[in-house]
Amino acid sequence: MSRNHHTIDILSRISGPEDLKGLSIRELDALGGEIRECLISTVSNTGGHIASNLGVVELTLALHRVFDTPRDRIIWDVGHQTYVHKILTGRKERLNTLRQMGGLSGFPKSEESEFDAFNTGHSSTSISAALGMARARDLVGEDYYVAAVIGDGALTGGMAFEALNDAGNARTNLLIILNDNGMSIARNVGGLSRYLSRLRTRPLYYKTRESIQSLIDRKLPKSGKHVRRFLHRIKAAMKSILVPSMFFEDLGFRYFGPIDGHNLRELITVLEHARTMKGPVLVHVCTLKGKGYKYAEEKPNVFHGIAPFEVETGELRTNGGESYSEVFGRKICELAQNNPDIAAITAAMPDGTGLNQFMESFPKRFFDVGIAEQHAVTFAAGLAKGGVRPVVAVYSTFLQRAYDQMLHDVALQNLHVVFAIDRAGVVGEDGETHQGIYDIAYIKTMPNFTFMAPASPRELEMMLEYAVLEHRGPIAVRYPRGAGSEIDALRQPIEYGKGLIARPGTDVTIIAVGSFLGRALKTAALLEAEGVSCEVINPRFIKPMDVKLLKQSIGKTGRVVVMEDGIVSGGFGSSVLELISQESIPARTLLLGLPDEVIPHGSRELIYRKYGLDPHSIKNRILGFIGVSGKKGGRSWARNASI
Repeated sequence: MSRNHHTIDILSRISGPEDLKGLSIRELDALGGEIRECLISTVSNTGGHIASNLGVVELTLALHRVFDTPRDRIIWDVGHQTYVHKILTGRKERLNTLRQMGGLSGFPKSEESEFDAFNTGHSSTSISAALGMARARDLVGEDYYVAAVIGDGALTGGMAFEALNDAGNARTNLLIILNDNGMSIARNVGGLSRYLSRLRTRPLYYKTRESIQSLIDRKLPKSGKHVRRFLHRIKAAMKSILVPSMFFEDLGFRYFGPIDGHNLRELITVLEHARTMKGPVLVHVCTLKGKGYKYAEEKPNVFHGIAPFEVETGELRTNGGESYSEVFGRKICELAQNNPDIAAITAAMPDGTGLNQFMESFPKRFFDVGIAEQHAVTFAAGLAKGGVRPVVAVYSTFLQRAYDQMLHDVALQNLHVVFAIDRAGVVGEDGETHQGIYDIAYIKTMPNFTFMAPASPRELEMMLEYAVLEHRGPIAVRYPRGAGSEIDALRQPIEYGKGLIARPGTDVTIIAVGSFLGRALKTAALLEAEGVSCEVINPRFIKPMDVKLLKQSIGKTGRVVVMEDGIVSGGFGSSVLELISQESIPARTLLLGLPDEVIPHGSRELIYRKYGLDPHSIKNRILGFIGVSGKKGGRSWARNASI
């Protein structure tokens, strides 16, 4: 890999955006090169979103050069592309703490810096938030500028269209930067993508149109009404010929572009001009995702969000084995091979969800709907109504956006839609906006839904086979990020609503949901050394529960511990408490999971340790729960102790 090395160190002199104001274009270009080197070096160690950040170096420099931040507000859609923004706003010395516990967030976070105007992590929210800020500014009589930076991928989200519709009708000053790199995480799809592609290929219209508009605004005398009207008609005629439907202008925006997003001089000139315009303005900027780093340019989807890697080769430093996502992708392809009515749906994430092989093998049965989870779910409902078996593969955190569609369009109609919920539970470094810890609490309340959680990769395969081929009605399977390990006690076939005993015991019942089973078995081994016999249950089904199995075990031990990778409030443990209450089972309970608070970023194991969910902490919590502080050398104390 070759990178540009600069004889002068400009980056070390940048402590805030004000330091950009006096730099020449040549110095800004050199600074951009230094920032790219800094990004590549840092993210190769921390992991993170590298391709998107390399693509917005010049755009970020231009924005902070033209606008007076933090007084002027910049809202970054999704926010995974704000590493450059963080470097320029006084955080470059802490960049090596990126995504680590106690370090910088990988997304905008107003608690972290006054330059982060709005917290983001999910897509398509920036225009709504920016319009709200702009109208608030007008209502309280202040005078600052608001800009939203949204990618062409995020623009495929329905919320962005709702906001465009409202913003175009507003007369408030608002700037929208459309960062068009032809991608979200994977290649963009759909009509909007084709439309933007056509815009990129028709620069002649925009250049000529702006020349005519400049002539109208600056050169003609106010009294030249006939000439002005004639030129306006020429402009309108050009538009009808060259761009039959100028979408943004028809909505009410002044449109500038498309412009080269890596040309600092052009970017600054256009942004300075846009800043003087009244009303809503949209600047269309074309960038290259991964620019400046060969491997990210060649494989921007791989380098969208990546683990630590070798700078010189682009290779990952670690390989954790086959991930749950890959297991899902392989199994769903296997099922589809013999079942032509199986279809797969993703919301712009074929790679992240493991559907890339399905996309290649069964292109007619693969549907990438763009960043549009709500549409994906109701679209799946329509497929199911038409006799297809749709499988919706989606991250837990993004499925939250389609709650109403799951309830209204799938659950109430009892349609056979399979939800493959990836990244369930703690996801780690992406932090609070991406933690998949809420799905149990809201899905288990939906009528007609069946909900499963595998404890191993092989169990995921069995559950998928059951969910797709045997079950009828809405069904969801949640599984964690990363790789899993096999557990010998999980070989028996899936039977509707039935759990199993993974380890027999007499003193305490431990019910471990999904991937927490391995953690529970390790804890049980530690407790055995303390003289405590634990019966470990794999419920398999979050809904419906295996009432018979749970009643037998809890009735025997009189003590039940529920472990789950989700919030305790409303989680599986709550269902167990309801069962104990309804059946009047005399038992004491301990619910272990995540508390009702924002879960920060950091490695998964550090997060588990922080909240007492590692095996040693769980062992101590259970010992405290049953009233024991150390080894007892026998089990009779536990069986005979009063409940």
